[in-house]
Amino acid sequence: VQLEESGGGLVQGGGTLRLSCTASGYVNNIVAMGWYRQAPGKQREMVARITRGNSTDYIDSVKDRFRISADFAQNVVSLQMNNLNSEDTAIYYCNAHYLLDFEGNGVDYWGRGTQVTVST
Repeated sequence: VQLEESGGGLVQGGGTLRLSCTASGYVNNIVAMGWYRQAPGKQREMVARITRGNSTDYIDSVKDRFRISADFAQNVVSLQMNNLNSEDTAIYYCNAHYLLDFEGNGVDYWGRGTQVTVST
Protein backbone atom coordinates (compact mmCIF):
# COMPACT_ATOMS: atom_id res chain seq x y z
CA VAL A 1 0.00 0.00 0.00
CA GLN A 2 1.33 3.43 -0.95
CA LEU A 3 -0.05 6.66 0.45
CA GLU A 4 0.37 10.04 -1.21
CA GLU A 5 -0.57 13.22 0.63
CA SER A 6 -1.29 16.67 -0.72
CA GLY A 7 -2.59 20.00 0.51
CA GLY A 8 -0.15 21.18 3.15
CA GLY A 9 1.29 24.65 3.20
CA LEU A 10 1.59 27.96 5.00
CA VAL A 11 -1.53 29.66 6.31
CA GLN A 12 -2.26 32.52 8.67
CA GLY A 13 -3.87 31.90 12.03
CA GLY A 14 -7.62 31.47 11.65
CA GLY A 15 -7.24 30.21 8.11
CA THR A 16 -8.16 26.90 6.50
CA LEU A 17 -6.40 24.07 4.74
CA ARG A 18 -7.58 20.79 3.27
CA LEU A 19 -5.36 17.73 3.23
CA SER A 20 -5.98 14.79 0.95
CA CYS A 21 -4.43 11.34 0.77
CA THR A 22 -4.81 8.66 -1.88
CA ALA A 23 -3.99 5.03 -1.26
CA SER A 24 -2.79 2.77 -4.05
CA GLY A 25 -1.64 -0.80 -4.36
CA TYR A 26 -3.47 -3.65 -2.67
CA VAL A 27 -6.05 -1.56 -0.85
CA ASN A 28 -8.98 -3.95 -0.45
CA ASN A 29 -8.22 -4.74 3.19
CA ILE A 30 -7.84 -1.16 4.38
CA VAL A 31 -10.34 -0.85 7.22
CA ALA A 32 -9.49 2.61 8.51
CA MET A 33 -7.65 5.71 7.40
CA GLY A 34 -6.56 8.74 9.30
CA TRP A 35 -4.24 11.63 9.91
CA TYR A 36 -1.47 11.92 12.46
CA ARG A 37 0.85 14.82 13.12
CA GLN A 38 4.22 15.43 14.65
CA ALA A 39 5.38 18.83 15.82
CA PRO A 40 9.07 19.59 16.46
CA GLY A 41 10.21 18.01 19.70
CA LYS A 42 6.93 16.18 20.22
CA GLN A 43 5.67 12.68 19.68
CA ARG A 44 3.44 11.77 16.78
CA GLU A 45 -0.23 11.97 17.73
CA MET A 46 -3.47 10.89 16.13
CA VAL A 47 -5.48 13.85 14.81
CA ALA A 48 -8.47 12.19 13.20
CA ARG A 49 -9.45 8.71 12.09
CA ILE A 50 -12.30 7.20 10.12
CA THR A 51 -13.33 3.60 9.57
CA ARG A 52 -15.08 1.91 6.66
CA GLY A 53 -18.19 1.99 8.81
CA ASN A 54 -17.88 5.80 8.89
CA SER A 55 -17.02 5.91 12.56
CA THR A 56 -14.81 8.90 13.34
CA ASP A 57 -12.49 9.84 16.15
CA TYR A 58 -10.70 13.12 16.82
CA ILE A 59 -8.15 14.44 19.24
CA ASP A 60 -9.89 16.85 21.62
CA SER A 61 -8.00 19.93 20.44
CA VAL A 62 -9.41 19.71 16.90
CA LYS A 63 -12.92 18.33 17.45
CA ASP A 64 -14.73 21.59 16.73
CA ARG A 65 -12.40 22.69 13.93
CA PHE A 66 -11.37 19.72 11.80
CA ARG A 67 -13.48 17.26 9.83
CA ILE A 68 -12.31 13.97 8.36
CA SER A 69 -14.03 12.32 5.43
CA ALA A 70 -13.23 9.32 3.28
CA ASP A 71 -14.30 7.54 0.13
CA PHE A 72 -13.11 3.99 0.58
CA ALA A 73 -14.26 3.08 -2.93
CA GLN A 74 -11.75 5.62 -4.25
CA ASN A 75 -9.30 5.06 -1.39
CA VAL A 76 -9.17 8.74 -0.55
CA VAL A 77 -9.21 10.37 2.86
CA SER A 78 -9.41 14.12 3.43
CA LEU A 79 -9.02 16.40 6.39
CA GLN A 80 -10.71 19.80 6.37
CA MET A 81 -8.94 22.04 8.84
CA ASN A 82 -10.64 25.27 9.90
CA ASN A 83 -9.66 28.03 12.30
CA LEU A 84 -6.05 26.90 12.36
CA ASN A 85 -3.74 28.09 15.10
CA SER A 86 -0.01 27.90 15.77
CA GLU A 87 -0.39 24.70 17.78
CA ASP A 88 -1.54 22.96 14.61
CA THR A 89 1.88 23.50 13.02
CA ALA A 90 3.34 20.07 12.34
CA ILE A 91 4.08 17.49 9.72
CA TYR A 92 0.85 15.68 8.95
CA TYR A 93 1.01 12.01 8.02
CA CYS A 94 -1.64 9.96 6.30
CA ASN A 95 -2.25 6.55 7.83
CA ALA A 96 -3.99 3.44 6.55
CA HIS A 97 -4.74 0.45 8.75
CA TYR A 98 -4.62 -2.76 6.74
CA LEU A 99 -6.32 -5.86 8.11
CA LEU A 100 -4.22 -9.01 7.77
CA ASP A 101 -6.61 -11.66 9.06
CA PHE A 102 -9.98 -12.29 10.63
CA GLU A 103 -8.43 -12.27 14.09
CA GLY A 104 -7.93 -8.54 13.85
CA ASN A 105 -4.22 -8.47 13.22
CA GLY A 106 -3.21 -5.59 11.05
CA VAL A 107 -0.43 -3.35 9.90
CA ASP A 108 -0.18 0.42 9.53
CA TYR A 109 1.03 2.15 6.41
CA TRP A 110 2.24 5.74 6.38
CA GLY A 111 2.63 8.52 3.89
CA ARG A 112 5.76 10.65 3.72
CA GLY A 113 4.07 13.57 5.41
CA THR A 114 3.08 17.08 4.42
CA GLN A 115 4.09 20.22 6.29
CA VAL A 116 1.42 22.47 7.75
CA THR A 117 2.65 25.79 9.10
CA VAL A 118 0.35 28.28 10.77
CA SER A 119 1.73 31.79 11.15
CA THR A 120 0.64 34.14 13.93
